[in-house]
Amino acid sequence: MKSFLTLMVILTGLFATFMLYNRQMASIPLLLLSAFLFYIGAKEVAKIKNRK
Repeated sequence: MKSFLTLMVILTGLFATFMLYNRQMASIPLLLLSAFLFYIGAKEVAKIKNRK
């Protein structure tokens, strides 16, 4: 369920990027997606550090 939710957030962000591209506002969802992916990456790094 967790990976499904992550996938849906990413796909929604990409869809919003394509819809807002012609209005020259595509940077907004891309910025939000990059923050979300940074958060996921930080959680994975913390998980790896705690295993050692």
